[in-house]
Amino acid sequence: MKNFFSFVWEIVKIVVIALVIVIPIRYFLFQPFFVKGQSMEPNFENGDYLLIDEISYRLREPQRGEVIVFKYPNDTSQRYIKRIIGLPGETVEINNGQITVYSAEGNKFLDESGYLSQSEYTSGNLKMTLSEDEYFVLGDNRLASADSRRWGSLPEKDIIGRVFFRAFPFATLSCIEAPNY
Repeated sequence: MKNFFSFVWEIVKIVVIALVIVIPIRYFLFQPFFVKGQSMEPNFENGDYLLIDEISYRLREPQRGEVIVFKYPNDTSQRYIKRIIGLPGETVEINNGQITVYSAEGNKFLDESGYLSQSEYTSGNLKMTLSEDEYFVLGDNRLASADSRRWGSLPEKDIIGRVFFRAFPFATLSCIEAPNY
């Protein structure tokens, strides 16, 4: 009987130590996220299991091209995944399928050939100026994405974190980097 209680005590200690390690990591540093829908195809498919880095934006600002997970501004109980296109203080213009970003550094045509196919067309005809705490986000599958073209800018407070690792499917296991523009 003493061996049984010793065994149970060891199991309890292991579980407690595991929880003390895992819970802070899960709730304060990294968060899992399952992709649902087609809005980020072909780069992220329905069912992809991603890890979200929640700490880096506490140390630095989000960058153009990074894929982020955020609370949908019109219903903060929902989580969305999109790519950052426009940064705070910039003006984003979409015209004839071309995205132009106007910033203090000058006008810049956005070259998305590093992650979008040539046949991908960005529909819409808009010009939006972002305030100092807003971002403009788009899905990679522009024809099947509800994004800033439809519901407006993304407040910085709604950003949960950046996608930094794809853990499933195993064939596409990879770190996720922002493209160079």
